Amino acid sequence: MTPEGNSTAWYAIQTRKRREQSTATLLSGKGYEIFLPVQSCEQRRDRQNEEVKPALFPGYLFCRFDVQKRLPILVTPGVVGVVGQGRVPIPVPFSEIHAIQSLVSLGVPAEPWPYLECGQRVQIADHALQGIEGILVGHKGNHRIVVSVTLLRRSVALEIHRSCVIPIQPLCEVFAGSVSEGLRHEVSA
Repeated sequence: MTPEGNSTAWYAIQTRKRREQSTATLLSGKGYEIFLPVQSCEQRRDRQNEEVKPALFPGYLFCRFDVQKRLPILVTPGVVGVVGQGRVPIPVPFSEIHAIQSLVSLGVPAEPWPYLECGQRVQIADHALQGIEGILVGHKGNHRIVVSVTLLRRSVALEIHRSCVIPIQPLCEVFAGSVSEGLRHEVSA
């Protein structure tokens, strides 16, 4: 429950590097509802396995609050800002928060992954064709990379698993004029 009540939206809060947990603790202490999705993994230190829980979205956590009363959040140590367009915070759709909460609560193994959209320029990273660049497209429920010969204005499509590709072009270049282009962080200055 937040100090403002239950009718508030979820927002993404950008934190200082590796300060997600301490920032979440401070915000929770102020009475805000916090969601910090983490992954469980083991790390070997001093000949022992130690369980660590890094954030699934490094540098971010989610907080439910009234956007008109965000100053207490912005002045919290570790907070860089609220993710939005310009100085206008944009709420995270509840369906997206719910999906991540479901994955975490069920204990489904998850790890951070680059954001990929159909139409985005990508490069094959883990395959016999490593290094080849193309455009990611969806076709009949599968993903393909379209490789083109510009001079001939012809292309070929290769079906490949989405986990084998990495983005090589920022989304804002792909979707010029969309809301993705103008996402910025409101800095607490």
